[in-house]
Amino acid sequence: MILRTSLLLALLGATGVALADDAAILACRKLTDGAARLGCYDAIPAAARPAAAAAQAFGLEQKTPEEPARSIESTIVGTVAGWGPATLFTLANGQVWKVVDGSSADLAPVSNPPVKIVRNMFGTLFLEIEGINASPKVRRVR
Repeated sequence: MILRTSLLLALLGATGVALADDAAILACRKLTDGAARLGCYDAIPAAARPAAAAAQAFGLEQKTPEEPARSIESTIVGTVAGWGPATLFTLANGQVWKVVDGSSADLAPVSNPPVKIVRNMFGTLFLEIEGINASPKVRRVR
């Protein structure tokens, strides 16, 4: 099944190239001047040369887009005694984060606790308060 799907995808990719060549050939057929027609036909393979450029670049260092930071560390300004849905946390670095899941927690009041905002492999952000096992899902609002 996987082989059949792979073959089908390869054939679909090849038909796009073939259709592009057919369109160029049809355009060349419409030319009446022999020299212009010959030049048109000669130009068709030249249009397919970007693959050669890709071969020339093979093995060279590629610039990859910069990956976003996996986490940041700061402290919450003030005392934290827990959270509920839509609770706002202001960090010492000036960022404001909002709880966006339905979680809630009641904690012993803690002043200026160290926190870490962590991005999981799916891109979801969680607020980890030092010494607390629960981590609410958050979104930055400022």
